[in-house]
Amino acid sequence: MGLDWRPFGKPKPGFEERFNEIFRIIQGKDKIQLSFLDKLKGKKRPTHDELLDEWFSIQIKSYETIKAPLVGRDAPADKWLKDQYESSDKSVPYDEFAREFNGYYVIELAEETDGVPVYIAMGQDRNVFRGQFLADCKDLIGEDLLNEAWETKLADDTLKYGIQLLAIADEIASANNLQHIKDQRIPPDTDENSLESKLHILYSAGKWLTFYGKNGHGFEADF
Repeated sequence: MGLDWRPFGKPKPGFEERFNEIFRIIQGKDKIQLSFLDKLKGKKRPTHDELLDEWFSIQIKSYETIKAPLVGRDAPADKWLKDQYESSDKSVPYDEFAREFNGYYVIELAEETDGVPVYIAMGQDRNVFRGQFLADCKDLIGEDLLNEAWETKLADDTLKYGIQLLAIADEIASANNLQHIKDQRIPPDTDENSLESKLHILYSAGKWLTFYGKNGHGFEADF
């Protein structure tokens, strides 16, 4: 299966503490605590699924942060949907076709491209980074930093990790006169084991991590 980085939502204003609290419980780092008053009232500890439902309810979706237009709300997304229908076999009326896309974020039209990677996994959202590619860069970043790629992180640690990867990439690029790769979105047309290819992966990963981290999003390491 390999490793994918899936950005999760950021806490809505005023819910930052509760967001992090539930995250630590879900990750098994903290236990669910009930106050003495809650115990007197006979309240039960929430289940894992109930905590997840609450956690998702206090989030702002990552799609909003990358400014992906939403079908039914934003004109570019509605135009995209009409284009999709025109290129389909039109076997159903447009209203029925459109109903399936109501509330759909069109990630390929997102404005913030640092949050939409070119290294993606099949069957995942377009803003999910294929972290498995980072394994090709082990000789550049070392085993410890590579192992961190398999750790789910909150926003602060996501940003820190991204900054570390970018710093290494900058140092190597400068030493090898490859600074231009930092601003190159499309992977270089070189062998996948070349320094240019590895640097591009490293820069892409670092940009993705710092974008989401600085905007309040962590990520789930899915493998």
